[in-house]
Amino acid sequence: MHKEFIPDGVLLKIYLEGNENAIETLVKRHKSRIFTSIYLMVNDRYLAEDIFQETFIKIINCLRSGKYRHEDKFLPWALRIARNLAIDSIRHKGRLPVITDSEGNNVFDYINIYDDSREKVLIDKEELQTLHGFINKLPEEQKEVLILRHYADLSFKEIADMTQTNINTCIGRMHYALLNLRKMMQKIPVRVK
Repeated sequence: MHKEFIPDGVLLKIYLEGNENAIETLVKRHKSRIFTSIYLMVNDRYLAEDIFQETFIKIINCLRSGKYRHEDKFLPWALRIARNLAIDSIRHKGRLPVITDSEGNNVFDYINIYDDSREKVLIDKEELQTLHGFINKLPEEQKEVLILRHYADLSFKEIADMTQTNINTCIGRMHYALLNLRKMMQKIPVRVK
């Protein structure tokens, strides 16, 4: 059975008419993009989950109070809310406790359920951490455009609107972000498997 795609704007109207399932559909539809964008900004899975939940609480409150005026631009609006909450969190990050082992590693990094071989999981995790480390080394403007374009899948126009810059500036920042990532990756020694 093929389900008909319902645009975000229609789902929002249905939600405002009292159908709670409509907001659930929006959360499921956009969870990956919004969560990944948050995670790449804060670099902490548990904090990203909290911010993701806080984002949708804020979205629901805005919808219920009648403050939503973005028609079919739900995802960029939701990402803007998530971005602002992540930035606020980064500013206050020094106040959050982190539980570490004797070597300074976050103990929650060890709590995982593995489906793949331990070796593959460790290699994948290491490669992902390396990439996240490189992304975090980018200048903030480049990092932001890269995350919004690649992980949130926004157009350069949507990114320009969100960051209050012009499209050419966003394209330039993306270009330099990719150049910088390439330079960092070229410095990694090749591993023989």
